Amino acid sequence: MRRNRFGISAAMVTGAVAVAGLTFAPGAAAVEPQAATITADCGLYGGGGATLTATQNGTSATITLSSDEITAPLAIGADSVQSTLTLVKAGGGTTAFTGTKNPAMAAGDGVTVGPIPGTVAAGDSLEAYGGSLKLTVFGITITCTAEGPQSPGPFVFE
Repeated sequence: MRRNRFGISAAMVTGAVAVAGLTFAPGAAAVEPQAATITADCGLYGGGGATLTATQNGTSATITLSSDEITAPLAIGADSVQSTLTLVKAGGGTTAFTGTKNPAMAAGDGVTVGPIPGTVAAGDSLEAYGGSLKLTVFGITITCTAEGPQSPGPFVFE
């Protein structure tokens, strides 16, 4: 009988510790807004409207850029575009998101790159205007810049 009580007590303590761990575990951080739009100028390669979508988990963040107006000039294989999105920090400096994540795109398809990872700190306020997106495809680097501030405003990370 004593052995049973010990087993039940141990199980109850383990359960209580697990519940306490869930109660005090930090939740995933949030970024606001989660999506913003820009108008991008890509020089000789065109430009147009694009949507930036941000996610955050602690100090890790990702951004995906998608556009129906900026199109692929040629068919592009999955994960073959080297992308560097540089965003401007409020108060000075920049933060870069770099990666090679993209879906396969046929010639004429809207461009999507990401999610590309970066590191953020609590309170970072990041804006596309004044930064750039560099895409390297087939050895050719295309640089796009925002023509004005992103809407509805900069990404603010928790």
